[in-house]
Amino acid sequence: MAHPQKVTPDYIFESSWEVCNKVGGIYTVLSTRAQTLQNLFKDKIIFIGPDLWKNIDNPDFIENKTLLQAWKKHAIEKENLNVRVGRWNVPGKPIAILVDFSPYYNRKDEIYFWMWEKYGIDSTVAYGDYDEASMFAYATGLVIESLYKFLQLQDKKVIAHLNEWMLGMAALYIRDKIPAIATIFTTHATSIGRSICGNNKPLYDQLENYNGDQMARELNMEGKHFLEKRTAHEVDCFTTVSEITGKECRQLLGKNPDVITPNGFEANFVPKGKAFDTKRKAARKTFIRVAEQLTGTQIPADAFLLATSGRYEYKNKGIDVFIEAIHRVKQAQPKRPVIAFILVPAWIKGPRQDLQERLKEKLPVDFPLPSPYYTHDLFETHNDKVLGYLQCLNFMNQEENPVKIIFVPSYLNGNDGIFNLPYYDLLIGLDLTVFPSYYEPWGYTPLESIAFHVPTITTNLAGFGLWAETEGAGDLNSGVEVIERTDTNYFEVAEKIKNTIIRYAEYDSNQVSATREAAYVLSEKASWSHFIKYYLEAYSIALENTPKSPKGDLEQ
Repeated sequence: MAHPQKVTPDYIFESSWEVCNKVGGIYTVLSTRAQTLQNLFKDKIIFIGPDLWKNIDNPDFIENKTLLQAWKKHAIEKENLNVRVGRWNVPGKPIAILVDFSPYYNRKDEIYFWMWEKYGIDSTVAYGDYDEASMFAYATGLVIESLYKFLQLQDKKVIAHLNEWMLGMAALYIRDKIPAIATIFTTHATSIGRSICGNNKPLYDQLENYNGDQMARELNMEGKHFLEKRTAHEVDCFTTVSEITGKECRQLLGKNPDVITPNGFEANFVPKGKAFDTKRKAARKTFIRVAEQLTGTQIPADAFLLATSGRYEYKNKGIDVFIEAIHRVKQAQPKRPVIAFILVPAWIKGPRQDLQERLKEKLPVDFPLPSPYYTHDLFETHNDKVLGYLQCLNFMNQEENPVKIIFVPSYLNGNDGIFNLPYYDLLIGLDLTVFPSYYEPWGYTPLESIAFHVPTITTNLAGFGLWAETEGAGDLNSGVEVIERTDTNYFEVAEKIKNTIIRYAEYDSNQVSATREAAYVLSEKASWSHFIKYYLEAYSIALENTPKSPKGDLEQ
Protein backbone atom coordinates (compact mmCIF):
# COMPACT_ATOMS: atom_id res chain seq x y z
CA MET A 1 0.00 0.00 0.00
CA ALA A 2 1.38 3.40 -0.94
CA HIS A 3 2.28 5.59 1.98
CA PRO A 4 0.70 9.05 1.66
CA GLN A 5 3.27 11.78 1.31
CA LYS A 6 2.84 13.97 4.36
CA VAL A 7 6.23 15.43 5.15
CA THR A 8 8.83 16.98 2.82
CA PRO A 9 12.41 17.50 4.01
CA ASP A 10 14.13 20.87 4.13
CA TYR A 11 17.63 19.38 3.81
CA ILE A 12 18.94 16.04 2.57
CA PHE A 13 22.45 14.75 3.25
CA GLU A 14 23.16 11.67 1.15
CA SER A 15 26.33 9.62 1.27
CA SER A 16 27.84 6.68 -0.55
CA TRP A 17 31.31 5.35 -1.26
CA GLU A 18 30.46 6.10 -4.91
CA VAL A 19 29.77 9.84 -4.59
CA CYS A 20 32.22 11.45 -7.06
CA ASN A 21 33.82 7.99 -7.25
CA LYS A 22 32.79 5.95 -10.30
CA VAL A 23 32.97 2.31 -9.21
CA GLY A 24 29.68 0.59 -9.98
CA GLY A 25 25.93 0.82 -10.20
CA ILE A 26 25.39 2.97 -7.11
CA TYR A 27 27.30 5.76 -8.83
CA THR A 28 24.72 5.61 -11.62
CA VAL A 29 21.82 5.58 -9.14
CA LEU A 30 22.98 8.72 -7.35
CA SER A 31 24.46 10.63 -10.27
CA THR A 32 21.43 10.24 -12.54
CA ARG A 33 19.01 11.01 -9.69
CA ALA A 34 20.92 14.19 -8.76
CA GLN A 35 19.26 16.50 -11.27
CA THR A 36 15.76 15.47 -10.22
CA LEU A 37 16.61 16.12 -6.57
CA GLN A 38 18.26 19.43 -7.46
CA ASN A 39 15.06 20.49 -9.20
CA LEU A 40 13.08 19.65 -6.07
CA PHE A 41 15.53 20.76 -3.36
CA LYS A 42 17.83 23.30 -4.99
CA ASP A 43 21.19 23.09 -3.14
CA LYS A 44 19.44 21.61 -0.12
CA ILE A 45 20.56 18.18 -1.29
CA ILE A 46 24.23 17.70 -0.33
CA PHE A 47 26.21 14.60 -1.28
CA ILE A 48 29.14 13.35 0.81
CA GLY A 49 31.84 11.10 -0.63
CA PRO A 50 35.35 9.85 0.15
CA ASP A 51 38.30 12.05 -0.79
CA LEU A 52 40.38 9.49 -2.65
CA TRP A 53 42.03 11.91 -5.10
CA LYS A 54 44.48 13.65 -2.83
CA ASN A 55 46.96 15.00 -5.40
CA ILE A 56 45.17 14.08 -8.59
CA ASP A 57 42.38 15.94 -10.37
CA ASN A 58 39.06 14.18 -9.89
CA PRO A 59 37.02 14.52 -13.12
CA ASP A 60 33.81 14.02 -11.13
CA PHE A 61 34.45 16.82 -8.65
CA ILE A 62 34.57 20.58 -9.30
CA GLU A 63 36.04 22.24 -6.21
CA ASN A 64 34.55 25.59 -5.20
CA LYS A 65 36.50 27.59 -2.62
CA THR A 66 33.58 29.89 -1.76
CA LEU A 67 30.79 27.32 -1.42
CA LEU A 68 29.95 26.73 2.28
CA GLN A 69 33.12 28.68 2.99
CA ALA A 70 32.30 29.63 6.58
CA TRP A 71 31.34 26.07 7.51
CA LYS A 72 34.42 24.64 5.83
CA LYS A 73 36.71 27.01 7.76
CA HIS A 74 34.96 26.06 11.01
CA ALA A 75 35.09 22.33 10.22
CA ILE A 76 38.79 22.36 9.41
CA GLU A 77 39.95 24.68 12.20
CA LYS A 78 37.59 23.78 15.04
CA GLU A 79 36.68 20.15 14.37
CA ASN A 80 39.72 18.82 12.53
CA LEU A 81 37.56 17.68 9.63
CA ASN A 82 39.63 17.58 6.46
CA VAL A 83 37.03 18.36 3.81
CA ARG A 84 36.77 19.81 0.32
CA VAL A 85 33.60 21.43 -0.99
CA GLY A 86 32.43 21.74 -4.55
CA ARG A 87 29.98 20.27 -7.01
CA TRP A 88 29.52 16.81 -8.47
CA ASN A 89 30.26 17.05 -12.17
CA VAL A 90 27.01 15.43 -13.34
CA PRO A 91 23.74 16.91 -14.65
CA GLY A 92 22.26 19.09 -11.92
CA LYS A 93 25.73 19.68 -10.42
CA PRO A 94 24.65 19.19 -6.78
CA ILE A 95 26.82 20.28 -3.86
CA ALA A 96 29.36 17.60 -2.97
CA ILE A 97 31.63 17.36 0.06
CA LEU A 98 34.64 15.07 -0.03
CA VAL A 99 36.05 14.02 3.32
CA ASP A 100 39.47 12.61 4.12
CA PHE A 101 38.77 9.73 6.50
CA SER A 102 42.36 8.53 6.93
CA PRO A 103 42.91 10.34 10.29
CA TYR A 104 40.28 8.15 11.94
CA TYR A 105 42.32 4.98 11.57
CA ASN A 106 44.18 6.19 14.67
CA ARG A 107 40.85 6.04 16.54
CA LYS A 108 39.70 2.78 15.00
CA ASP A 109 39.81 0.72 18.21
CA GLU A 110 37.88 3.40 20.12
CA ILE A 111 35.25 3.67 17.40
CA TYR A 112 34.86 -0.09 17.12
CA PHE A 113 34.58 -0.45 20.89
CA TRP A 114 31.81 2.13 20.93
CA MET A 115 29.99 0.29 18.13
CA TRP A 116 30.29 -2.93 20.11
CA GLU A 117 29.20 -1.36 23.37
CA LYS A 118 26.30 0.58 21.84
CA TYR A 119 25.08 -1.71 19.07
CA GLY A 120 26.72 -5.10 19.64
CA ILE A 121 28.64 -4.97 16.34
CA ASP A 122 31.81 -7.05 16.52
CA SER A 123 34.33 -5.51 14.12
CA THR A 124 37.08 -7.96 15.12
CA VAL A 125 35.53 -10.58 12.80
CA ALA A 126 35.64 -8.28 9.75
CA TYR A 127 38.25 -8.08 7.00
CA GLY A 128 38.90 -6.66 3.53
CA ASP A 129 37.34 -3.26 2.91
CA TYR A 130 35.54 -3.17 6.27
CA ASP A 131 38.03 -0.81 7.96
CA GLU A 132 38.16 1.57 5.00
CA ALA A 133 34.38 1.73 4.72
CA SER A 134 33.85 2.14 8.45
CA MET A 135 36.33 4.99 8.82
CA PHE A 136 34.68 6.78 5.90
CA ALA A 137 31.26 6.16 7.43
CA TYR A 138 32.36 7.54 10.79
CA ALA A 139 33.83 10.63 9.10
CA THR A 140 30.57 11.06 7.20
CA GLY A 141 28.63 11.01 10.46
CA LEU A 142 30.89 13.75 11.82
CA VAL A 143 30.44 15.87 8.68
CA ILE A 144 26.64 15.63 8.83
CA GLU A 145 26.64 16.42 12.54
CA SER A 146 28.90 19.43 11.94
CA LEU A 147 26.74 20.79 9.10
CA TYR A 148 23.57 20.27 11.11
CA LYS A 149 24.88 22.27 14.03
CA PHE A 150 26.74 24.99 12.12
CA LEU A 151 23.83 25.68 9.75
CA GLN A 152 21.48 25.66 12.77
CA LEU A 153 19.08 23.15 11.30
CA GLN A 154 17.52 22.14 14.62
CA ASP A 155 14.15 23.50 13.54
CA LYS A 156 14.39 22.05 10.03
CA LYS A 157 13.27 18.70 8.69
CA VAL A 158 16.57 16.98 7.87
CA ILE A 159 17.25 13.64 6.19
CA ALA A 160 20.47 11.62 6.29
CA HIS A 161 20.34 9.02 3.52
CA LEU A 162 23.07 6.36 3.74
CA ASN A 163 23.71 3.77 1.03
CA GLU A 164 24.94 0.20 1.49
CA TRP A 165 26.52 -1.53 4.49
CA MET A 166 29.60 0.64 3.93
CA LEU A 167 27.74 3.63 5.39
CA GLY A 168 26.14 1.65 8.20
CA MET A 169 28.27 3.22 10.92
CA ALA A 170 27.30 6.69 9.68
CA ALA A 171 23.63 5.83 10.07
CA LEU A 172 24.20 4.42 13.55
CA TYR A 173 26.32 7.40 14.61
CA ILE A 174 23.62 9.86 13.51
CA ARG A 175 20.87 7.75 15.03
CA ASP A 176 22.65 7.94 18.36
CA LYS A 177 24.08 11.48 18.30
CA ILE A 178 21.50 13.54 16.44
CA PRO A 179 18.26 11.53 16.54
CA ALA A 180 16.33 14.55 15.26
CA ILE A 181 17.91 13.85 11.86
CA ALA A 182 15.76 11.30 10.07
CA THR A 183 17.84 8.35 8.88
CA ILE A 184 17.28 6.32 5.72
CA PHE A 185 19.36 3.25 4.93
CA THR A 186 19.27 1.70 1.46
CA THR A 187 20.78 -1.69 0.82
CA HIS A 188 21.35 -2.17 -2.91
CA ALA A 189 22.23 -5.84 -2.35
CA THR A 190 22.50 -7.69 0.94
CA SER A 191 26.11 -8.52 1.71
CA ILE A 192 25.23 -12.04 2.82
CA GLY A 193 22.98 -12.71 -0.19
CA ARG A 194 25.78 -11.70 -2.54
CA SER A 195 28.19 -13.90 -0.60
CA ILE A 196 25.88 -16.93 -0.73
CA CYS A 197 25.72 -16.61 -4.52
CA GLY A 198 29.43 -15.89 -4.83
CA ASN A 199 30.16 -19.12 -2.98
CA ASN A 200 28.09 -21.11 -5.49
CA LYS A 201 25.33 -21.89 -3.04
CA PRO A 202 21.74 -21.96 -4.37
CA LEU A 203 20.08 -18.78 -3.13
CA TYR A 204 16.59 -18.95 -4.57
CA ASP A 205 15.55 -22.59 -4.13
CA GLN A 206 16.83 -22.53 -0.55
CA LEU A 207 16.16 -18.93 0.49
CA GLU A 208 13.47 -19.76 3.02
CA ASN A 209 15.82 -22.28 4.66
CA TYR A 210 18.71 -19.86 5.14
CA ASN A 211 19.41 -18.07 8.39
CA GLY A 212 21.37 -14.90 7.65
CA ASP A 213 23.34 -14.94 10.92
CA GLN A 214 24.28 -18.59 10.53
CA MET A 215 25.37 -18.10 6.91
CA ALA A 216 27.44 -15.05 7.88
CA ARG A 217 29.39 -17.16 10.36
CA GLU A 218 29.80 -19.99 7.86
CA LEU A 219 31.01 -17.68 5.06
CA ASN A 220 33.18 -15.43 7.26
CA MET A 221 30.91 -12.42 6.62
CA GLU A 222 30.00 -11.60 10.21
CA GLY A 223 31.32 -8.02 10.32
CA LYS A 224 29.54 -6.72 7.24
CA HIS A 225 26.37 -8.74 7.79
CA PHE A 226 25.76 -7.78 11.40
CA LEU A 227 26.55 -4.12 10.67
CA GLU A 228 24.09 -4.15 7.79
CA LYS A 229 21.44 -6.00 9.78
CA ARG A 230 21.63 -3.74 12.83
CA THR A 231 21.54 -0.63 10.65
CA ALA A 232 18.44 -1.87 8.82
CA HIS A 233 16.67 -2.35 12.15
CA GLU A 234 17.80 0.93 13.73
CA VAL A 235 17.10 3.55 11.04
CA ASP A 236 13.87 5.49 10.64
CA CYS A 237 13.27 4.12 7.15
CA PHE A 238 14.81 1.06 5.50
CA THR A 239 14.65 0.68 1.72
CA THR A 240 15.93 -1.56 -1.03
CA VAL A 241 15.81 -1.38 -4.80
CA SER A 242 13.59 -4.28 -5.85
CA GLU A 243 11.09 -6.77 -4.55
CA ILE A 244 13.48 -9.66 -5.19
CA THR A 245 16.00 -8.04 -2.82
CA GLY A 246 13.17 -7.22 -0.44
CA LYS A 247 12.61 -10.97 -0.05
CA GLU A 248 16.30 -11.35 0.80
CA CYS A 249 16.04 -8.62 3.41
CA ARG A 250 13.04 -10.27 5.04
CA GLN A 251 14.74 -13.66 5.23
CA LEU A 252 18.42 -12.80 5.77
CA LEU A 253 18.22 -9.52 7.69
CA GLY A 254 14.93 -10.18 9.44
CA LYS A 255 13.65 -6.79 8.31
CA ASN A 256 10.98 -5.94 5.78
CA PRO A 257 11.82 -2.84 3.70
CA ASP A 258 9.58 0.12 4.42
CA VAL A 259 9.69 1.17 0.76
CA ILE A 260 10.97 -0.32 -2.49
CA THR A 261 12.91 2.42 -4.29
CA PRO A 262 13.58 1.20 -7.87
CA ASN A 263 16.47 2.71 -9.77
CA GLY A 264 15.71 5.18 -12.53
CA PHE A 265 17.74 6.77 -15.28
CA GLU A 266 17.85 10.14 -17.02
CA ALA A 267 17.65 10.65 -20.76
CA ASN A 268 20.00 13.66 -20.48
CA PHE A 269 22.86 11.15 -20.74
CA VAL A 270 21.65 10.08 -24.21
CA PRO A 271 22.53 12.18 -27.29
CA LYS A 272 19.75 13.17 -29.69
CA GLY A 273 19.28 13.44 -33.44
CA LYS A 274 22.42 13.80 -35.54
CA ALA A 275 24.64 13.63 -32.47
CA PHE A 276 23.20 10.17 -31.73
CA ASP A 277 23.84 8.93 -35.26
CA THR A 278 27.35 10.35 -35.28
CA LYS A 279 28.28 8.71 -31.99
CA ARG A 280 26.73 5.40 -33.02
CA LYS A 281 28.75 5.31 -36.24
CA ALA A 282 31.94 6.24 -34.38
CA ALA A 283 31.36 3.52 -31.79
CA ARG A 284 30.75 0.81 -34.41
CA LYS A 285 33.81 1.87 -36.33
CA THR A 286 35.90 1.68 -33.15
CA PHE A 287 34.59 -1.76 -32.16
CA ILE A 288 35.19 -3.18 -35.62
CA ARG A 289 38.64 -1.64 -36.00
CA VAL A 290 39.85 -3.03 -32.69
CA ALA A 291 38.42 -6.46 -33.55
CA GLU A 292 40.09 -6.42 -36.98
CA GLN A 293 43.50 -5.42 -35.66
CA LEU A 294 43.32 -7.98 -32.85
CA THR A 295 42.11 -10.94 -34.91
CA GLY A 296 43.77 -10.07 -38.23
CA THR A 297 40.51 -10.51 -40.14
CA GLN A 298 38.34 -8.19 -42.18
CA ILE A 299 35.00 -7.55 -40.50
CA PRO A 300 32.11 -6.09 -42.50
CA ALA A 301 30.58 -2.81 -41.37
CA ASP A 302 27.21 -4.49 -40.83
CA ALA A 303 28.57 -7.16 -38.45
CA PHE A 304 26.26 -7.90 -35.54
CA LEU A 305 27.82 -6.35 -32.42
CA LEU A 306 26.73 -7.38 -28.94
CA ALA A 307 28.17 -7.21 -25.45
CA THR A 308 27.79 -7.85 -21.77
CA SER A 309 29.23 -5.54 -19.13
CA GLY A 310 29.31 -4.73 -15.43
CA ARG A 311 31.33 -5.78 -12.40
CA TYR A 312 33.52 -8.86 -12.61
CA GLU A 313 31.18 -11.21 -10.77
CA TYR A 314 31.60 -14.25 -12.96
CA LYS A 315 28.54 -16.18 -11.84
CA ASN A 316 26.37 -13.45 -10.31
CA LYS A 317 26.43 -11.29 -13.46
CA GLY A 318 26.01 -14.28 -15.76
CA ILE A 319 29.33 -13.81 -17.55
CA ASP A 320 29.71 -17.59 -17.67
CA VAL A 321 26.30 -17.98 -19.32
CA PHE A 322 27.12 -15.24 -21.83
CA ILE A 323 30.26 -17.07 -22.97
CA GLU A 324 28.36 -20.34 -23.19
CA ALA A 325 25.64 -18.68 -25.30
CA ILE A 326 28.18 -17.16 -27.72
CA HIS A 327 29.85 -20.58 -28.01
CA ARG A 328 26.50 -22.00 -29.08
CA VAL A 329 26.04 -19.19 -31.58
CA LYS A 330 29.46 -20.10 -33.02
CA GLN A 331 28.45 -23.74 -33.33
CA ALA A 332 25.30 -22.69 -35.19
CA GLN A 333 27.42 -20.96 -37.89
CA PRO A 334 25.14 -17.90 -38.40
CA LYS A 335 24.99 -16.20 -41.80
CA ARG A 336 25.88 -12.78 -40.39
CA PRO A 337 29.22 -12.19 -38.64
CA VAL A 338 28.78 -11.84 -34.88
CA ILE A 339 31.32 -10.04 -32.68
CA ALA A 340 30.71 -10.34 -28.94
CA PHE A 341 32.46 -8.18 -26.34
CA ILE A 342 32.88 -8.79 -22.61
CA LEU A 343 33.25 -5.25 -21.21
CA VAL A 344 34.15 -6.21 -17.65
CA PRO A 345 37.03 -4.57 -15.71
CA ALA A 346 39.60 -6.97 -14.30
CA TRP A 347 43.08 -6.75 -12.79
CA ILE A 348 45.07 -5.39 -15.70
CA LYS A 349 48.64 -4.26 -16.27
CA GLY A 350 47.59 -1.94 -19.08
CA PRO A 351 46.71 -1.98 -22.78
CA ARG A 352 48.39 -4.54 -25.01
CA GLN A 353 51.35 -2.83 -26.66
CA ASP A 354 51.19 -4.99 -29.79
CA LEU A 355 47.54 -4.04 -30.26
CA GLN A 356 48.29 -0.38 -29.61
CA GLU A 357 51.00 -0.41 -32.28
CA ARG A 358 48.65 -1.92 -34.83
CA LEU A 359 45.95 0.63 -34.06
CA LYS A 360 48.44 3.48 -34.48
CA GLU A 361 49.67 2.21 -37.84
CA LYS A 362 46.14 2.01 -39.27
CA LEU A 363 47.25 -0.55 -41.86
CA PRO A 364 45.25 -3.58 -42.96
CA VAL A 365 46.51 -6.83 -41.43
CA ASP A 366 46.01 -10.42 -42.45
CA PHE A 367 47.25 -12.37 -39.44
CA PRO A 368 46.10 -12.37 -35.79
CA LEU A 369 48.04 -11.23 -32.75
CA PRO A 370 48.92 -13.90 -30.18
CA SER A 371 45.89 -14.72 -28.00
CA PRO A 372 43.55 -12.64 -30.19
CA TYR A 373 40.70 -12.57 -27.70
CA TYR A 374 41.66 -9.92 -25.13
CA THR A 375 42.62 -6.25 -25.45
CA HIS A 376 44.56 -5.50 -22.26
CA ASP A 377 47.27 -7.45 -20.47
CA LEU A 378 46.14 -9.02 -17.21
CA PHE A 379 47.93 -10.03 -14.06
CA GLU A 380 47.65 -13.74 -13.23
CA THR A 381 46.07 -14.70 -16.55
CA HIS A 382 46.17 -18.35 -15.47
CA ASN A 383 43.66 -17.55 -12.70
CA ASP A 384 41.28 -15.46 -14.81
CA LYS A 385 37.92 -17.19 -15.17
CA VAL A 386 36.92 -15.50 -18.43
CA LEU A 387 40.18 -16.38 -20.16
CA GLY A 388 40.00 -19.88 -18.75
CA TYR A 389 36.54 -20.51 -20.18
CA LEU A 390 37.40 -18.98 -23.56
CA GLN A 391 40.42 -21.27 -23.81
CA CYS A 392 38.37 -24.25 -22.66
CA LEU A 393 35.89 -23.62 -25.50
CA ASN A 394 38.73 -23.04 -27.99
CA PHE A 395 37.65 -19.48 -28.73
CA MET A 396 40.69 -18.55 -30.81
CA ASN A 397 38.74 -16.16 -33.08
CA GLN A 398 39.84 -17.96 -36.23
CA GLU A 399 39.30 -16.16 -39.52
CA GLU A 400 37.09 -18.91 -40.93
CA ASN A 401 34.53 -18.63 -38.12
CA PRO A 402 32.08 -15.71 -38.35
CA VAL A 403 31.58 -15.60 -34.56
CA LYS A 404 34.25 -13.98 -32.42
CA ILE A 405 34.43 -12.98 -28.77
CA ILE A 406 36.73 -10.35 -27.26
CA PHE A 407 37.42 -9.71 -23.57
CA VAL A 408 37.89 -6.02 -22.72
CA PRO A 409 39.09 -6.13 -19.08
CA SER A 410 39.54 -2.37 -18.61
CA TYR A 411 37.43 0.42 -17.18
CA LEU A 412 36.08 2.28 -20.18
CA ASN A 413 36.69 5.81 -18.99
CA GLY A 414 37.82 7.28 -22.32
CA ASN A 415 41.49 6.70 -21.58
CA ASP A 416 41.97 2.93 -21.60
CA GLY A 417 44.64 2.95 -24.32
CA ILE A 418 42.73 0.85 -26.86
CA PHE A 419 39.19 2.16 -27.38
CA ASN A 420 39.71 5.55 -25.73
CA LEU A 421 35.98 6.13 -25.57
CA PRO A 422 33.86 6.17 -22.40
CA TYR A 423 31.40 3.33 -21.86
CA TYR A 424 28.29 5.19 -23.00
CA ASP A 425 30.04 6.29 -26.20
CA LEU A 426 30.68 2.61 -26.97
CA LEU A 427 27.35 1.25 -25.74
CA ILE A 428 25.53 3.37 -28.31
CA GLY A 429 27.17 1.40 -31.16
CA LEU A 430 25.92 -2.05 -30.15
CA ASP A 431 23.08 -3.99 -31.74
CA LEU A 432 22.23 -5.99 -28.62
CA THR A 433 23.29 -6.43 -25.00
CA VAL A 434 22.98 -9.55 -22.87
CA PHE A 435 22.90 -9.61 -19.06
CA PRO A 436 21.92 -13.14 -17.95
CA SER A 437 22.27 -12.33 -14.26
CA TYR A 438 21.95 -14.86 -11.48
CA TYR A 439 22.20 -12.31 -8.66
CA GLU A 440 21.14 -8.80 -9.64
CA PRO A 441 19.15 -6.73 -7.13
CA TRP A 442 18.31 -4.18 -9.82
CA GLY A 443 20.37 -4.22 -13.02
CA TYR A 444 21.47 -0.84 -14.31
CA THR A 445 23.31 -2.17 -17.33
CA PRO A 446 20.18 -3.36 -19.16
CA LEU A 447 18.37 -0.11 -18.28
CA GLU A 448 21.28 1.96 -19.60
CA SER A 449 21.24 -0.17 -22.73
CA ILE A 450 17.62 0.43 -23.66
CA ALA A 451 17.98 4.13 -22.86
CA PHE A 452 20.55 4.17 -25.69
CA HIS A 453 18.08 2.38 -28.00
CA VAL A 454 19.94 -0.94 -27.66
CA PRO A 455 17.59 -3.91 -27.01
CA THR A 456 18.67 -6.18 -24.20
CA ILE A 457 18.28 -9.65 -22.75
CA THR A 458 18.05 -10.03 -18.97
CA THR A 459 16.52 -12.48 -16.50
CA ASN A 460 13.71 -12.65 -13.97
CA LEU A 461 16.34 -12.83 -11.21
CA ALA A 462 17.19 -9.18 -11.88
CA GLY A 463 15.07 -6.51 -10.26
CA PHE A 464 14.99 -4.62 -13.56
CA GLY A 465 13.82 -7.76 -15.37
CA LEU A 466 10.92 -8.18 -12.97
CA TRP A 467 10.00 -4.50 -13.37
CA ALA A 468 10.20 -4.77 -17.17
CA GLU A 469 7.76 -7.68 -17.07
CA THR A 470 5.25 -5.59 -15.13
CA GLU A 471 5.52 -3.03 -17.96
CA GLY A 472 4.66 -5.60 -20.58
CA ALA A 473 8.17 -6.65 -21.65
CA GLY A 474 8.87 -10.28 -22.40
CA ASP A 475 10.37 -11.04 -25.78
CA LEU A 476 12.88 -8.91 -27.63
CA ASN A 477 10.26 -7.19 -29.78
CA SER A 478 9.29 -5.26 -26.64
CA GLY A 479 12.88 -4.02 -26.32
CA VAL A 480 13.68 -6.29 -23.38
CA GLU A 481 13.63 -10.07 -23.38
CA VAL A 482 13.25 -11.50 -19.87
CA ILE A 483 14.43 -15.09 -19.57
CA GLU A 484 13.38 -17.24 -16.65
CA ARG A 485 16.42 -18.26 -14.66
CA THR A 486 16.59 -20.64 -11.71
CA ASP A 487 19.31 -22.27 -9.65
CA THR A 488 19.52 -25.17 -12.10
CA ASN A 489 18.67 -24.12 -15.70
CA TYR A 490 22.07 -22.70 -16.74
CA PHE A 491 22.26 -24.43 -20.15
CA GLU A 492 18.61 -23.76 -20.95
CA VAL A 493 19.24 -20.03 -20.43
CA ALA A 494 22.29 -20.16 -22.70
CA GLU A 495 20.29 -21.91 -25.42
CA LYS A 496 17.50 -19.33 -25.26
CA ILE A 497 20.02 -16.49 -25.53
CA LYS A 498 21.63 -18.19 -28.53
CA ASN A 499 18.28 -18.50 -30.27
CA THR A 500 17.43 -14.84 -29.66
CA ILE A 501 20.80 -13.63 -30.93
CA ILE A 502 20.52 -15.62 -34.15
CA ARG A 503 16.90 -14.56 -34.69
CA TYR A 504 17.52 -10.87 -34.03
CA ALA A 505 20.66 -10.81 -36.20
CA GLU A 506 18.43 -11.78 -39.13
CA TYR A 507 15.81 -9.03 -38.58
CA ASP A 508 15.29 -6.65 -41.48
CA SER A 509 15.83 -2.91 -41.03
CA ASN A 510 12.17 -2.21 -40.23
CA GLN A 511 12.08 -4.88 -37.52
CA VAL A 512 15.33 -3.60 -36.04
CA SER A 513 14.05 -0.01 -35.98
CA ALA A 514 10.82 -1.07 -34.28
CA THR A 515 12.69 -3.09 -31.66
CA ARG A 516 15.13 -0.28 -30.95
CA GLU A 517 12.30 2.22 -30.59
CA ALA A 518 10.40 -0.14 -28.25
CA ALA A 519 13.53 -0.38 -26.09
CA TYR A 520 13.80 3.39 -25.76
CA VAL A 521 10.09 3.85 -25.05
CA LEU A 522 10.32 1.31 -22.22
CA SER A 523 13.36 3.10 -20.78
CA GLU A 524 11.35 6.32 -20.51
CA LYS A 525 9.00 4.57 -18.08
CA ALA A 526 12.00 4.13 -15.75
CA SER A 527 12.95 7.80 -15.72
CA TRP A 528 13.51 9.46 -12.36
CA SER A 529 10.46 11.64 -13.00
CA HIS A 530 8.43 8.45 -12.48
CA PHE A 531 10.51 6.81 -9.73
CA ILE A 532 11.35 9.80 -7.52
CA LYS A 533 7.96 9.41 -5.80
CA TYR A 534 9.27 6.36 -3.97
CA TYR A 535 12.09 8.44 -2.46
CA LEU A 536 9.66 11.15 -1.44
CA GLU A 537 7.64 8.44 0.28
CA ALA A 538 10.78 7.20 2.07
CA TYR A 539 11.61 10.75 3.19
CA SER A 540 8.12 11.16 4.61
CA ILE A 541 8.22 7.85 6.48
CA ALA A 542 11.64 8.61 7.94
CA LEU A 543 10.61 12.07 9.13
CA GLU A 544 7.45 10.71 10.72
CA ASN A 545 9.41 7.99 12.53
CA THR A 546 12.19 10.23 13.81
CA PRO A 547 12.68 10.32 17.60
CA LYS A 548 13.31 13.76 19.06
CA SER A 549 15.35 13.16 22.20
CA PRO A 550 19.17 13.54 22.04
CA LYS A 551 21.44 10.77 23.30
CA GLY A 552 24.98 9.45 22.95
CA ASP A 553 28.32 9.58 24.69
CA LEU A 554 31.26 9.26 22.26
CA GLU A 555 33.28 12.46 22.23
CA GLN A 556 34.87 13.67 19.02
